[in-house]
Amino acid sequence: MITNVQQLEQLLAYTFNDQRLPAQALTHPSYLHEMGGEGGDYQRLEFLGDAVLGLLLAELLYEKYPDWDEGELSQLRSRLAGQDVLADRARLLGIGGCIRFGRGERQTAGREKDSILADVLEALLAALYRDAGLEAARALVVRLFDELAAAPQNIQLARDSKSALQEYLSSHNRSAPEYRLTEESGPAHDRLFVFQLVIDGTLISCGQGKSKKIAQQAAAAAALDVLPSADGQRV
Repeated sequence: MITNVQQLEQLLAYTFNDQRLPAQALTHPSYLHEMGGEGGDYQRLEFLGDAVLGLLLAELLYEKYPDWDEGELSQLRSRLAGQDVLADRARLLGIGGCIRFGRGERQTAGREKDSILADVLEALLAALYRDAGLEAARALVVRLFDELAAAPQNIQLARDSKSALQEYLSSHNRSAPEYRLTEESGPAHDRLFVFQLVIDGTLISCGQGKSKKIAQQAAAAAALDVLPSADGQRV
């Protein structure tokens, strides 16, 4: 049977020299509380990974935008390192299924929680850094963030367009939107999802993205561009 660490190594296309590092990065505190064992949970690695991520994102943006000032660089780095973006990148990588949870956390859908996914991604970056230095961590940061960093406007999809759309529809006495998955394609490490947004049986917009969350947010953002507001302006 494939282990959590082996599953992770397949996703990363990387084999750890010190197997204790990925095991710790994938261990939620609830697992140790219920199952015991050695090695600790991901929290200490998360602390280190936060710093590693900050450095590597700063380096990535520094090189990509030579004309930007400190404020612009800091703002984009902060956005890229936000919990929702980190969780989305973790889902894109597929590490949720590798995390070890206690029974209680499994029953409350811990694998889908943004806070946990973001923390584990940071812990994983620390594990790579400890195992093979900055170059290994840098490779993962570039893999996960280079595309977003190159098109900052796409990061706006991480804003909660779904909530904004729900508020708009509620204020105009409209039915709640329905998100329909119409297409799922690409290899496991590079999926593409397409959603239709339907209101009262009418197709309003479509959205696509590397995760279901991004695709749904894209569909909601598109709907906000086409639905007329009460005064006849675009919302």
